[in-house]
Amino acid sequence: MTDYPLTDAELDRMAEVAVRVGLNLQPGQDLILTAAVEALPLVRRVVAAAYRAGAGLVTPLLSDEGVTLARYDNAGDDSFDRAPGWLYGGMAQAFSANTARMAIVGDDPMLLAHADPAKVARAAKANAMAYKPALEKISNFDVNWTIIAHPGRGWARQVFPDLTPDQAQARLARAIFSASRLEGDDPVANWAAHNAALKTRTKWLNGQRFSALHFAGPGTDLTVGLADGHEWHGGASTAKNGITCNPNLPTEECFTTPHATRVEGYVRATKPLAHQGSVIEGIEVRFSEGRIVEARAQKGEAAFLKLIDSDEGARRLGEVALVPHASPISDSGLLFYNTLFDENAACHIALGQCYSKCFLDGATLTKDQIAAQGGNSSIIHVDWMIGSGEVDIDGIAADGSKIPVFRKGGWC
Repeated sequence: MTDYPLTDAELDRMAEVAVRVGLNLQPGQDLILTAAVEALPLVRRVVAAAYRAGAGLVTPLLSDEGVTLARYDNAGDDSFDRAPGWLYGGMAQAFSANTARMAIVGDDPMLLAHADPAKVARAAKANAMAYKPALEKISNFDVNWTIIAHPGRGWARQVFPDLTPDQAQARLARAIFSASRLEGDDPVANWAAHNAALKTRTKWLNGQRFSALHFAGPGTDLTVGLADGHEWHGGASTAKNGITCNPNLPTEECFTTPHATRVEGYVRATKPLAHQGSVIEGIEVRFSEGRIVEARAQKGEAAFLKLIDSDEGARRLGEVALVPHASPISDSGLLFYNTLFDENAACHIALGQCYSKCFLDGATLTKDQIAAQGGNSSIIHVDWMIGSGEVDIDGIAADGSKIPVFRKGGWC
């Protein structure tokens, strides 16, 4: 194994920010941590930081790319309709007992590129269905949670294909460190200032009480109706357990819940989507009454069509997010092939499950009330990018009047 491309001091800094800013882990609180075996140097630092913060018990669950591939190379056909529901049920039970959640991501986005796509789709669907009880605890923001990244070598090769593996991993490590606002004398203060700026944006959006957003740009003329009683969020948010955390490190977005039946028009993706071993490029869809009724892609169309047929809610929106084209991740000029980063380089929409926290008094709403207000339900939640320097956005008020929100990809 090669040396990890971050120094011990940098790993400690990343771990401290993940625990203190990402999770805001509380004394006595347990933590479930998922990561790849390759990320062990960072995992160990995170576990140490969590215990220094007073964690009760940290339970790491580790995955391995070789183990994943072994299934596709050797398993019987019926294996791909199975998932560890017992494990996800236990995670849901832990979240019900106020256990925090951290995911360290960094897998090779093309790991399954050569696997049977039908088996990949079946396994993904089985896993999504089994994971739903735990996912609902996260999407409903029952507990504090966060996602951070480590520079996996397979991932690095995709981002920097012209470099040697060691060079690529080192470059990706630097890009993650920069995008995650970990540079400078005090990264915790950096995040406090950034969260304050995002809060100013969301306060303005919530004060407008738009009924819809209109996106206009090349290949795009889309009206996204917003859910009744929607609420905008960005940066740090308070979970139902009363703990304020940053779910995504990095983050540049202000986001809310669309109305599942009030999306009309057509839209073209502005960046590729890496999903389950496929790179899906040139996505174009048309919505009618909130549902995708036409869909195509220049590359990876079969994978995209399987995705939107995952269940009834997969063809409807669960999130709309505003990100300026001049965000640090966009300015880097990199395509990360990882949603945690690419979604923070452009405005985006997400197919599938909505976030209950994106409603006024969302912590008290039942599933039926969320649905009645327009919130979508699905076993998937997949973001893809629709913003660029050529996209304008208007907010539409209840009386039909329009207020400029973005011009040429930037805040007005």
